[in-house]
Amino acid sequence: MKKILFVLASLFAVTCYAQREKILFNFDWQFSYDKENWQTVNLPHDYLVGQPWVAPAVGEKGDSKDEAANIVSVLSSRAFKELRKGYYRKTFIPSEEWKNRRVLIDFEGIMLVGDAYLNGELIGKTDYGYLGFDAEITDKLKWGEENVIEVAADPRGPKNSRWYTGGGLYRDVHIILMNKDLYFTRHPLKIVSSIESGTPANVEKARIDIQVECSNKAKEHPKTLTFETKIFDQEGNEVAVAKTEKKYYPRQRTNEYQLDSIILDNPKLWDTETPNLYTAVVTLFDKDGNAVDRVEDQFGVRTIEYGPSFGFKLNGKKVLFKGIANHHTLGALGAAAYDRAIEKRIQLLKQFGINHIRSSHNPYSEGFLRLCDKYGILVVDELYDKWVRQNCGDRVDWSQQWQHDVPEWVKRDRNHPCVVMWSLGNELQQMWEMDFADWGVTPYRLQKTLLNRYDETRPVTVAMHPRFRNVDTDSIPAPLALETDIASYNYRYMYFPGDSRRFPNLIFYQSEANTQNIGKNWFEMDLDKVVGAAYWGAIDYLGESMGWPRKGWVLGEFDISLLPKPTAYFLKSYFTDEPMVHLSVVQGSSSMDWNGVVSGSMILSENWNVPTGETVTLNAFSNADEVELLVNGKSKGRMQNNRKDASKRNKFIFPDVPYQAGKAVAVAYNEGKEVARYQLETSGKPVALSLETDNVEWKGDGIDLQHVRVFAVDNKGRRVFGTNGKVSYKLEGSARIVAMSNGDNSCDDVNVPASADKKSGEYALYDGAGMVILRSDKLETMPKLGKKNAKAPIVKLTVSLELEGKKLSKTLNIPLK
Repeated sequence: MKKILFVLASLFAVTCYAQREKILFNFDWQFSYDKENWQTVNLPHDYLVGQPWVAPAVGEKGDSKDEAANIVSVLSSRAFKELRKGYYRKTFIPSEEWKNRRVLIDFEGIMLVGDAYLNGELIGKTDYGYLGFDAEITDKLKWGEENVIEVAADPRGPKNSRWYTGGGLYRDVHIILMNKDLYFTRHPLKIVSSIESGTPANVEKARIDIQVECSNKAKEHPKTLTFETKIFDQEGNEVAVAKTEKKYYPRQRTNEYQLDSIILDNPKLWDTETPNLYTAVVTLFDKDGNAVDRVEDQFGVRTIEYGPSFGFKLNGKKVLFKGIANHHTLGALGAAAYDRAIEKRIQLLKQFGINHIRSSHNPYSEGFLRLCDKYGILVVDELYDKWVRQNCGDRVDWSQQWQHDVPEWVKRDRNHPCVVMWSLGNELQQMWEMDFADWGVTPYRLQKTLLNRYDETRPVTVAMHPRFRNVDTDSIPAPLALETDIASYNYRYMYFPGDSRRFPNLIFYQSEANTQNIGKNWFEMDLDKVVGAAYWGAIDYLGESMGWPRKGWVLGEFDISLLPKPTAYFLKSYFTDEPMVHLSVVQGSSSMDWNGVVSGSMILSENWNVPTGETVTLNAFSNADEVELLVNGKSKGRMQNNRKDASKRNKFIFPDVPYQAGKAVAVAYNEGKEVARYQLETSGKPVALSLETDNVEWKGDGIDLQHVRVFAVDNKGRRVFGTNGKVSYKLEGSARIVAMSNGDNSCDDVNVPASADKKSGEYALYDGAGMVILRSDKLETMPKLGKKNAKAPIVKLTVSLELEGKKLSKTLNIPLK
């Protein structure tokens, strides 16, 4: 806030011509399935997530031959949700202040394809809902009377996505006001930092090069244009300023200008640990010296380098991608792109040492990239899945679509320092109904040429199965693997050594790693040379189910409500250097075939309530030298870390342990000294509910979220695993319930409460845990703050559980800021 106020204050001296405004247009929309029965909704909104589950018919099977659909049964890939069209409308009277301004409406995305209308006239559309568009409505508005924006959203058919996409206006909508004649165009800034003097690890001076794009609609064309650039640091201090005058070329629809370079002394670098950010504010002046438009964007000063001998360097230092690859959805919220829900995930991932996310297989929201900038997450920014019509909206053939999509995507995302690699697609080698026969080389070259028109600072790749010409016998990778800047292999890390000997210039990145082979697929890579890895589906998600009643993926390291599973701590053991240990009980094993890789894993639990007399196997994950197991204070063995065997490293298995109620403790040692411990404890019967909030700065802006975790606990406050039953939620105050979850992807409850006002609902507790997600109301609907003795608005949440004839209840008062 300090930074925003400082920037605004510094710009206040310019005339009103410069007051470009961006107005959030998310509130008070109407939604309907039939254009008759309308309900009020606020954006972001995913209308599919609240639909009832559609169980497969008896004997129903999917098209297993269609690799682009991943269908086990008709709706399995789409989370067993009925794929209905949805309609939105919003009625508004344009403000008189909008007159004599250029007025745009900006949609960040409509899922999966969508059309927008103003007063019945088509004004814009998206054929690939992961990318946005804007539409000028200046001359279409009716002044002094009601105008109606209407949107039709279509999730398309079951085969048009291999995963759950969501549906509707799932990202932000804005009204943008600007100068009517002379203005900056869409995504007009290109900001590139480089070293002027010093080294990547110690930059003494950084050069900031900014390119701008602007347009003029006035009949009179200026001879020259003047641009002023100001750079602000993370604290809002102005650190540089420069003015540049450029000739205007009236015959060009838009003019692109490279502004004079700006030198920053001793810049603070952006990296994964200290993600320092700067803001560039560029103001456009007309021939009379009036400031007519301004735009701004954040950027970071950092260097990236890739090479076959070291993988990846950030600011001259070797950094491994320790990452995940997940779909864009947010658990029980579906596709609705809430910044707070995204931030919660990033904060959780950082705690486990994760520094990288691959945006598989589509561009995520703008808010996601801003948060990755803020928290220092390295992003592989991906545009598509397969290069076929079926996977890219199915309304326009992909061969006619990418020419529009590539510029929109790259210009939108290119200033984010978190983006360190572009990816144009995924697993193309599986699809041979494509209209080309050179393994994707020609369309890759065409797309890359267009991409490099807008950014040349990052390498370009395609995530692939490099042997899919003949997966059983091929000894060399498909030609596309030799064409991309980075050789990105999904699961096939075992080919890195041989391919490196044959093709020594290849740079390897395991763009998808199998969570069932967790650990082995990390330690068997040459970590000194590879870029790193992204674990597929590390967070459970809706869709891509392997069979009813599971509504989606269940093989992640975190469940769909974001509770860590024991294997999350295995990731942490080699993604972090801090000594740690985690203990769990082995309950069984599982195996699977995912993308041609057959693997198995243990089923683990932290439940230390085992039938008396049973013998159990305990599992510990640790990065320490040794781990000792104690049961009620008595040692059951002490094991060394087998760092020479990739399949056993950081794993400690203690078999045939007689169960005893009490405490099971894993103690980790380095050089004989205790460095960490973790304990499991036998719990009693559930006697109470425990509620935990996650957002101490819950804002009353109408969009911010509060995730409230619910646990059934015993008389000592310990979670009682195995506790189930319906939990009811009742809410009072300026908030609404937007989703509920319990971590169980086989649960048959719907994801949103049934009550019309969303002030109450119920959801099954699972294994002693549940979660309710609250969305704040807008602040103006609450008591005004700032008055003497005024108190912050309070939201009152009451949670109840009927259990064995007794009612457990807990009330929590949550303040809004």
